[in-house]
Amino acid sequence: MHVPDGFINAPVSAAAGLVAAGAVAAGLRGARRELGGERTAPLAGLVAAFIFAVQMLNFPVAAGTSGHLLGGALAAILVGPWTGMLCIAVVLLMQGVLFADGGLTALGVNITVMGGVTVLVAYGLFRALVKVLPRTRRSVTAATFVAALVSVPASAAAFTLIYAVGGTTDVPVGKVLAAMLGVHTLIGIGEAAITTATVGAVIAVRPDLVYGARGLTAPLKLRVGGELVDAAPAARPAPAAVGTRKVWAAGLAVSVLLAGFVSFHASANPDGLEKVAADHGIDSKVQEHAAADSPLADYGVKDLTDARLSGGLAGTIGVGATLALGTGVFWAARRRRTPGEPADDSAQQQARPAPRSREAL
Repeated sequence: MHVPDGFINAPVSAAAGLVAAGAVAAGLRGARRELGGERTAPLAGLVAAFIFAVQMLNFPVAAGTSGHLLGGALAAILVGPWTGMLCIAVVLLMQGVLFADGGLTALGVNITVMGGVTVLVAYGLFRALVKVLPRTRRSVTAATFVAALVSVPASAAAFTLIYAVGGTTDVPVGKVLAAMLGVHTLIGIGEAAITTATVGAVIAVRPDLVYGARGLTAPLKLRVGGELVDAAPAARPAPAAVGTRKVWAAGLAVSVLLAGFVSFHASANPDGLEKVAADHGIDSKVQEHAAADSPLADYGVKDLTDARLSGGLAGTIGVGATLALGTGVFWAARRRRTPGEPADDSAQQQARPAPRSREAL
């Protein structure tokens, strides 16, 4: 759902830019509380790189349309809403500047729609669900699925609202809203499946690294005489055997594999916004991207004729660049904590795995 230049007029694009700048500033401040442990900044950078990689994997939806991960729900649940918002902003910045994907004047619109709206809707719904559901791992994955699913049509509705105020064409807003919600609800199913699978995989090996799952585990219970009783501290399991470095290395390897190799087999059909724009004439005033001459434009290396090698190398470069920028941003945000400012309690728990319950988990 990368909005190109020309869809939204200049005044509304500028206003969206101010909203996005405010969201990023708030994200930097909020991330200081979420980034507690020594290794959380590299892990947050990895989440940004992973989202960049998965966004290259357009999957077929229906009638010549494709979709791709937006990533707001995934980032918010894995690393926290403020840090997650920064993750999406980093990804969109790299895509716009290096790969000519998403307009530069529309960067504020994209950050607002794909970062702010998806994160706020997804994480708000996720927290509401985990409060009323049983405190189990299944509840976390179920809440993740619903939150990710709803976040995509919510972002489509947000784009339609911006289009209603500042669209450069005369297409009726009702038609745009119906078309956007229809296709993006289908895309939301794919978003939910990818997000749930990823969060579930991390929970399986290191539940303490999932921001949204902290504090959801119950004390280990033992059945004695037919009744469940709290286990003695000595009987509780040792910390997870999978180290943070191994998780980071595995995540990076998967990201490179997806962007460098699997992306070659992604659907070539236009994504939901492109399809709606083409069908209804929203793209009649689209402008050439300011970074169209970038050596990595359109996710290929300029002058490299082998399409597979060109796309794979561009994807790998993108993963590395996003990882470097994201990690740097998160290190800076973490180190800017003011003297005496308390870290987020849940962030402090990240450094040590929480006790696991055989009954709950």
